[in-house]
Amino acid sequence: MKKHAVNEKELRYIEFLNRETDKRHHTSLEDNLQYDLLRAGDLRAIEESEKILYSGLQGHLSDDPIRNARYIFVCGAALASRSAILGGMSSERAFNISDLYIQKMDKLNTVKEIQALQVDMFSLYTHEMASLDKQSVFSKPVTLCMDYIYNHLHEPIPVQKLAELTNLNASYLSTLFKKETGITISDYIISKKMEAAGNMLKYSDYTYAEISSVLNFSSQSYFIRVFKKHKGITPREYREKYYAIIVDEHGNRSENPMPSVSIKI
Repeated sequence: MKKHAVNEKELRYIEFLNRETDKRHHTSLEDNLQYDLLRAGDLRAIEESEKILYSGLQGHLSDDPIRNARYIFVCGAALASRSAILGGMSSERAFNISDLYIQKMDKLNTVKEIQALQVDMFSLYTHEMASLDKQSVFSKPVTLCMDYIYNHLHEPIPVQKLAELTNLNASYLSTLFKKETGITISDYIISKKMEAAGNMLKYSDYTYAEISSVLNFSSQSYFIRVFKKHKGITPREYREKYYAIIVDEHGNRSENPMPSVSIKI
């Protein structure tokens, strides 16, 4: 029989210690309730998560209190993100929220700070789920298309490719996509490209030609025409209106361009 890092003797010993010290983990019912409420966008999830977090029943993952809090945080982030995805949030958005919160947690140095951030993370997920239009929970084929489009805006995205991805006929997939989203696949792709372009204009110093190239437009002039059609203003006007204002380390506000950064599109 294969040997594992944790053996039966160790498991029996920790069970004995927990009984002797009257310790226990919260039950699966208690644990699942907070995530079920989160998935439904029920704001009671926030109160329930706080009750679990401060119950003292989170488990002993490390002898170091701060490391223990960090481990619990990461476990909570993983479960919260997957609950949100099951509730209809796009997987990319759910995972990005988790990643950013874990990055912020990694810079904290007290248990109190880490726990407060965990409550904030749970609150964000719950409020996001509450704001989701429950009529917009899409079928698996449409969700697969959305995720693929999100991650491939820099490439051509033919309908046939999406059809192969979902194992559906291209014509049927196109009909299904429009029925569920209200727009065609090509219009959805353009809308996502415009969303990405807007972020790049606001948060980077990419030129219009570079943005056009990154988003796989045939030319800069075509990109500008499409952008103006969707946003009502030109890329230049958009950047001038929304370009991020930088606050330096002394608190001074500046309109200077941000350094070139890699924008995930």
